[in-house]
Amino acid sequence: MENEFNVSKNLVLLGLVEMEGLKYLYCVLSIVLYLFIIFLSIIIVLVIFSDTRLHEPMYILISNLVLNGIFGSSSFFPKLIVDLITSSTTITHGNCVAQAVCLMLFAIYELSTITIMAYDRYLAVCHPLRYGTLITNEKVITLSVGSLIVTFILVLTALLLTWKLPLCGNKINNIFCDNMSMIVLSCVDSSVSRLYSAALIAVYLCITIFVTIFSYLQIFVVCLKVTGESRQKAVHTLVTHLLNFSIYLVGFLFVFIRYRLGNINLPIVIHVLLSVTTIIVPPLFNPLIYGVRTHAIESRVIHYLQKIDIWPEMTNRQGQDNTIREVESPNMVPNQENKVV
Repeated sequence: MENEFNVSKNLVLLGLVEMEGLKYLYCVLSIVLYLFIIFLSIIIVLVIFSDTRLHEPMYILISNLVLNGIFGSSSFFPKLIVDLITSSTTITHGNCVAQAVCLMLFAIYELSTITIMAYDRYLAVCHPLRYGTLITNEKVITLSVGSLIVTFILVLTALLLTWKLPLCGNKINNIFCDNMSMIVLSCVDSSVSRLYSAALIAVYLCITIFVTIFSYLQIFVVCLKVTGESRQKAVHTLVTHLLNFSIYLVGFLFVFIRYRLGNINLPIVIHVLLSVTTIIVPPLFNPLIYGVRTHAIESRVIHYLQKIDIWPEMTNRQGQDNTIREVESPNMVPNQENKVV
């Protein structure tokens, strides 16, 4: 039986073969995107960590989100860029599993962080008077580290099950490795790996989406009850986080569609477009969304860029001199039971 299996240590990434004709164009585009993601993310992280006024749960979670974006991008772009420059279209089985671990860890931890952020905003909007005791920096760090450890254990278990599967082929319809691509290549019964992966995603999604939607619905109810500036702040919070959540769900939907259409002979370019959305879009748009729509971060980023002579001096320094007027600050909305002005 063993002789029937593919014993080659190298897997061919058909997406890279497809890109060969315009590899320099794709290489330049990849470099620009990667540097843009890294630059925006690092600026936001530096601003949050250097300004003590931003040492609050929400900003810790935002920095956590963009750091995860750096991790996810770095698991994908550097190898892609090197492959395009060297015209390499293969990856070893070990490196394939390692990349799959990193990308799966990035995707699931992204969802965990978004869920914690939704819960944090729910407490800030719906329970502003108790917000400082219900959620603290220490609790946020504990939740973040705990979810990272749990995510790593679950992901590692899924990939260890896949690692032991013998492969009957060596061609992957993508430009990177992921768990399902290796399961598809298996020539033995992979029902255990498939079932575990499906159960992991289903359970994780159900729990996190339930918490996220519940939190946003509660915020929406508050938006309907309050008026004036409080409503404006609550709506701003809701829209900002819904944008982030929607971007992630769209990327996940594309991946789901790709594997649901696995038995259909789709062009390689469709496989690539459906799968890279989750890797490229969230790390690219998260810094933009929170850097532009979060006024405290926006003003501090501009101030930071002016200090290092990247952003031109502005005649109006009102945003630099104001204390943080963050629209998503903890006491943004009056508690409905205690009419705080």
